[in-house]
Amino acid sequence: MSSARDDLRLCGLPAVRARFERDPTSIQRLFFDEKTGRKVGAMCKALAAARKVYRCVPPAELEKIAGTLHHGGIVAVVSGPALRAPTPADVARWAAARVPVLLLNRIGNAHNLGAIARSAAFFGVEHLVIPADPAAAVPNDAAHRVAEGGLEQVTVWRVPALARFARGLAEAGYDVVAAATRGGDPREAADRRRPWALVLGNEETGVSPEVARACTRHVTIAGSGRVESLNVSVAAAVLLHALSARR
Repeated sequence: MSSARDDLRLCGLPAVRARFERDPTSIQRLFFDEKTGRKVGAMCKALAAARKVYRCVPPAELEKIAGTLHHGGIVAVVSGPALRAPTPADVARWAAARVPVLLLNRIGNAHNLGAIARSAAFFGVEHLVIPADPAAAVPNDAAHRVAEGGLEQVTVWRVPALARFARGLAEAGYDVVAAATRGGDPREAADRRRPWALVLGNEETGVSPEVARACTRHVTIAGSGRVESLNVSVAAAVLLHALSARR
């Protein structure tokens, strides 16, 4: 399954540099202010060789191109990703290599997606799976801004049925860990003998019942009880840190 390859606008030098290092041919146009232009000579040289547009523009024009004040002095217009589903062979290869996987369920906010991707990249998680649901957040301009280059370091996959995919991970030998706001095991209870996959839901409704049943265990972050839950992007960082420590 794939999506239309709509253009994206990547803002900020960390995100643009990460994209250039990972997939330079996907950059179609590059715009920057005078200060940032002194730092992107290699990119401009590559774009010139490919006969693509790059230029220094006034601040007002850069803001218009970016669609935001928060552009960090540079905007790259890039080809959007064609999101596809992993094959059983992909999953088998991940399991054999004990590769961690992150699944998002009921995450509809692009800013949360970007923040989660940033944490995933920080902890070395390379695969992020989202459902093919119109309400699900996708890696759009806003997600890329918040990710600060994190979405350039992970591969985003999209599956038609997240519960079925979670069951497939479990059948392949994964410890599929669902984050629960209450009633789950302590974080340290995760099975250290198996590769792990973390499933995150939103802070209001959590992981859906169907997806929860497909997981091998549920974990809960202990708190003071003074607030009901953490923002999902914060919970992601806490749990990724705990699970990464066991690799």
